[in-house]
Amino acid sequence: MKYRIDLKISSSNDWIKAVIADFDIFLRDHANCERKASAMAMSFVAKYPNRKEILGELIGIGIEELEHFKEVHQIMESRGIMLPHEIGQDFYVKRLIEGCRSGREERFMDRLLLASLVETRGAERFKLVYENINEADLKSFYHKLWASEARHGEVFVRMCLNYFDEKSVYKRLGEMIDIEAEILDSLPIKAALH
Repeated sequence: MKYRIDLKISSSNDWIKAVIADFDIFLRDHANCERKASAMAMSFVAKYPNRKEILGELIGIGIEELEHFKEVHQIMESRGIMLPHEIGQDFYVKRLIEGCRSGREERFMDRLLLASLVETRGAERFKLVYENINEADLKSFYHKLWASEARHGEVFVRMCLNYFDEKSVYKRLGEMIDIEAEILDSLPIKAALH
């Protein structure tokens, strides 16, 4: 059984150029994304406490994402970058959420698959960062994050397969991969994770 997602489109060279050109802005956005990723994992715990098979792993992911936030914040502090007062809206994630179905079980499936897509896209982009950044400490940090995000992308698909049959999971995942590609293709290029 395959857990790794094959994204339909790759991030553009223009995206990684924008990130490298304005890395301090990227770090602010990255910190916000790690805070949101931790909150997302914990929101699954809050909304689906009856899903005992995945609760421990979700809590672990929430903690790990918070650790990533702490590490990004430390990098920001070393560069004299302040955290923004507000966490801006992530139109990429917002539009993915808008594509989720509304029935309780369908929404549960879609939100798990959405989490997998977001983590997989994050892994793809962190890989681009570590391949293109020159500072050794940042290169090492983003290499480590790439591996973590890639694993999270697989974890959420595996979680989904605890509750839904393989055929329906992969059918819906294929539909969501198409939606994600359209969304990504429509976003403006900026120094942000999404």
